Parts: sequence; C-alpha cells; structure tokens
Amino acid sequence: MPTAASYVDQTIEDPEGTMQQVRVHIGESPLLWLYARGHLTERLYLAGERLREDWERAGLGARVTMAWDTAPPSRGHRGAAVAATPGHAQIAAKDHFHAAMDRAGPGLKDILWRVVCAGEGLGAAEKALGWPTRAAKLVLTFALEHVADYYRVR
Repeated sequence: MPTAASYVDQTIEDPEGTMQQVRVHIGESPLLWLYARGHLTERLYLAGERLREDWERAGLGARVTMAWDTAPPSRGHRGAAVAATPGHAQIAAKDHFHAAMDRAGPGLKDILWRVVCAGEGLGAAEKALGWPTRAAKLVLTFALEHVADYYRVR
C-alpha cells in the first residue's frame, strides 16, 4: 500500500475550467492515470505499455549511474579490451520501439515519447509542445491507435 509520502497535492483545471485541488499518486504513470479514469481504452493502454516496455528494454532512457556491467578499456594486458555489446533482446526492443514510433508518424511521436516513455503529464507535455489546453489527450489517443495497430493489440 502506498504511503502518504507517495502522494502530492496539485491544483489542476477541470474540463469546465474550474481549478481543483487533487491528490496525485507520484508512482502512477500518466498512461495508467488516464486508463484508470476511463480516458483510454484497454487496447490503447496496453499498446502504450508495450511501447514503454520496448523503450525500457532497449535502454533508451537516460542513465543516472555508472554502467558497472562493462570494464574500462585496457591499457595493458589485464583489463577487458572491448566493452560489452547489447544483447539480441535489447536490439530487438530498440527496433520494435523505433518501428512503432515510425508507425505513429512524425506529428505524433513527440506526445508518445513525452507521456508514455518519459512519464510527463498531459499538461506539462502541452506546455512544452506549445499546444492548446486539452489537446494532448486527443492527440495521444490518435498516436496510441497507430501504436496499437503496429503491436496488433486487440
């Protein structure tokens, strides 16, 4: 069960334009938040989760720590001469991720990456992309439809 520290209070604008104070679970992804509240169908949610999983498996996220699984280049005959190469699963995940993003198209990749992979909220994504309020949810559903077709999610 999440602790009280797992929640944060935020002020948001509801669809009628009224400002409301809401409590948000900070461990919940924006995609799960939309699905849990009925804004996404199960098909679109599953497609987004599959895209996120491929992104994570491919190791495309920013690294925040040292890569301890590789040795530094050798200066003599003691250390490893070559760094470890990505495995087949990582390469396949990267190929799937890029193919799914290409299927979504150039106008939809930004919102997919921001919300699904980076975990950015819709409001923050709209602001960063310079979009009008409440545009991100509609565009995200279009993008997820393409991704669901790519992954053949029923």
